Amino acid sequence: MTEENRQWRLRQRPRGPLAPDVFEWVTEPTQAPGDGEVRVRVLELSLDPANRVWISGPSYRPAVEIGAVMDGFAIGEVVESRSDAVPVGTLVSGDLGWQDYAIRSAKAVRPLPGGTERPLSHHLGVLGVTGLTAYFGLLAIGKPKPEETVLVSGAAGATGSVVVQIAKMWGCKVVGIAGSAAKCEWLTGTLKLDAAIDYRAQDVAEALGATCPEGVDVYFDNVGGSILQTALHAMREQGRVVCCGAVSGYDGATPPPGPRGVPGLLIARRLTMRGFIVTDFAPRFRDGVQALAKWIDSGHVKVQEDRIDGLERAPEGLVGLLAGDNIGKRYVHVADR
Repeated sequence: MTEENRQWRLRQRPRGPLAPDVFEWVTEPTQAPGDGEVRVRVLELSLDPANRVWISGPSYRPAVEIGAVMDGFAIGEVVESRSDAVPVGTLVSGDLGWQDYAIRSAKAVRPLPGGTERPLSHHLGVLGVTGLTAYFGLLAIGKPKPEETVLVSGAAGATGSVVVQIAKMWGCKVVGIAGSAAKCEWLTGTLKLDAAIDYRAQDVAEALGATCPEGVDVYFDNVGGSILQTALHAMREQGRVVCCGAVSGYDGATPPPGPRGVPGLLIARRLTMRGFIVTDFAPRFRDGVQALAKWIDSGHVKVQEDRIDGLERAPEGLVGLLAGDNIGKRYVHVADR
């Protein structure tokens, strides 16, 4: 009996804030892999702000085509293989898409490291792209030093919550910006940040003046827009701005205007402002994963996850993520192993 493959396909490009109806629910028979390919059963599916960028148009990667299965990073188990390199039963990660089963080249999936009892979801979040983005963005680009002040926007999100913990471990003063009193309380209470700013209830410029009176040395930017504008004016000389994301402009018809005063501010304060994509550091991924795993085991990095059950809930999960409903890494549990 042929197994059915449930899929979310892109029906149309969004205009304005994302709504679930831009996706279409389709069921079709599963396919068999060809030579050098594997069939992977999706177990855990990552939801990321970048998903919104991928359906809007070309960016750092080609846009998802209308009628195509929605792209998405996932963890899965190989259930059929025509490659000796990746046998049946192997747990793998890769861009498997919003579906139950994916056919991929064996070279396009990455076997998970063996000998671990960690939850699979950790390989989506803190030990996956999310954690590696935080690790390399902060340490390789931000280059914080002990006692410096590190400011992080989107601090209660998947990437930001890892960034702030690494910065604290580095001996920095850490201030997070988040979108609710509950998130700010979690940041200062559970993650022990020095301060947190609720951008929805506080004047960010005033709050930065109070919490960072001597200025900011490293700003890790996940949101762009007006918060980036405000943070730039709070930077100290020789400060570093790490441009990781611009979620404030992802879910609208018209992106917000860029920060004013550039390049004047960069010149006057000798600032470094650099964007990156985590795959820039692909040759060093193993080192990053080993470091993050060690910090989890030592208790220096706490894992915070936000689980959505059921593939059928992926669109609403992404809509909620873009609205800031989550604390920590949001993902969809698709199937048990």
